[in-house]
Amino acid sequence: MAIKILRFDLRRPDFSEATQADLYQAAVEMSAVADEKGFDAITLSEHHGVDDGYLPSPLPMAGAMVGRTRRIRISISALLLPLYDPIKVAEDLVVLDIASGGRVGITAGLGYRPEEYAMFGEDFSRRGKILDEKLDALLRAMRGETFEYRGRTVRITPAPLTRPHPPVFLGGQSVAAAKRAARFGLPFAPASNDPEMLETYRRECERRGVTPLALPPGSGEMVFVAEDPDREWREIGPHLLHDARSYAAWQPAHQRSAVHSDATTVEELRAEGKYRILTPEQCIARAREQGPLASFVLFPLCGGIPPKKAWENLQLFVDRVLPEID
Repeated sequence: MAIKILRFDLRRPDFSEATQADLYQAAVEMSAVADEKGFDAITLSEHHGVDDGYLPSPLPMAGAMVGRTRRIRISISALLLPLYDPIKVAEDLVVLDIASGGRVGITAGLGYRPEEYAMFGEDFSRRGKILDEKLDALLRAMRGETFEYRGRTVRITPAPLTRPHPPVFLGGQSVAAAKRAARFGLPFAPASNDPEMLETYRRECERRGVTPLALPPGSGEMVFVAEDPDREWREIGPHLLHDARSYAAWQPAHQRSAVHSDATTVEELRAEGKYRILTPEQCIARAREQGPLASFVLFPLCGGIPPKKAWENLQLFVDRVLPEID
């Protein structure tokens, strides 16, 4: 059975025909369809101060989706914890945990955009120490401990449904991130497939007596479904390229992750293979070839794709692909 994930970041470039409200409302409606049709998870991403309106507040969006779903898991990947008050995040996650029946979790991330740290008054040069401090506070608060944080006494209530706390993964793409995950006893969600990083995590867990749990890094491949991929590339290619070029502009030259693209044109992006437009038949063949490891990350509103076109993509997957791969 293939893994099916629906991803949203709700960015809207100027050339998109959709409004921000169109995209947000479509995402909530799509979450209900994904829940009904047996998708495994919804992933929400986060960035701040971006011209195209990239989703800045994934926790409230997760709450909206919780209200329209019953079984699907909702993951925020990544929540840029250094930019938050961790005590308030703890309260929000506990409320979402209880209201959803334990279906909401986060991957805590460090972030890599200095302008976001400046916007929230945090020191980018100290981001590792800030994450350590805030991650410790988040976990202690969700466990119901009474403790001192920045000179004040903290204890949050009520207790979460999920014990000892709602799901928290530690994201990253460095050896330091791998060591941090082991130090906090958290599952590790690497951003790239680096054997050294994964081995460091395993060794650190062994040294600390922690059971290692590392998610396999995603391929970065986003899937779209269309009867005519050539036509679809002409219609939505600029949206996909906007998404790819934005990430490439943010990431330093030395940084590489599963989502990094070097493409500068729609044609180059198509050849690169990280954004794939497949026919229903190609999706089915791909699932059978990959077997139990098959996964589909659908990104129907990518780069501000208008909801009408996005619904065509999602509905084609639901009607033609799902019956053959479940």
